[in-house]
Amino acid sequence: QVRLEESGGGFVQAGDSLRLSCATSGGTFRVYPMGWFRQAPGKERELVAHIAWSGTRTYYSNSVEGRFTISRDNAKNTVYLQMNSLNPEDTAVYYCAARNGGSANRDYLTPREYNFWGQGTQVTVSS
Repeated sequence: QVRLEESGGGFVQAGDSLRLSCATSGGTFRVYPMGWFRQAPGKERELVAHIAWSGTRTYYSNSVEGRFTISRDNAKNTVYLQMNSLNPEDTAVYYCAARNGGSANRDYLTPREYNFWGQGTQVTVSS
C-alpha cells in the first residue's frame, strides 16, 4: 500500500516559520508528482504547492508564493514544505498528496488529480 504521513504542524504566532514533512512508503516516489493542499474549517481543500517528480518544476498558489517553498528528496522518499512569514490566514489542516505517475512538464493543481493522501497535520497561526 502507498502511505503518506505528514508531520511538523503546530501552533505558532504570526511571523513564525514551520517546516512540514511528508514521508512516503509503498510506492515509486521518484516518479510521483507531489502536492501540498490545505483545508480550513468551512472551506474546500485548496492547492498550496506542487512539485514535479523531477524536482525542477514547482507551482505555488498566489497566497503563499514568496513565503513557502516546496522541495523533495527522492533518496529519502520525502517531500517538504518550508513555511515562512506565517499569518492567521494560513491556519488549516495541511495534506500531502501524490499522483500515481504524470508528466514532469506540467502542474497538477486540483485534488482530483491525485491518488494518494496523508491524514493531514494541523497548522494554527495566532495573530
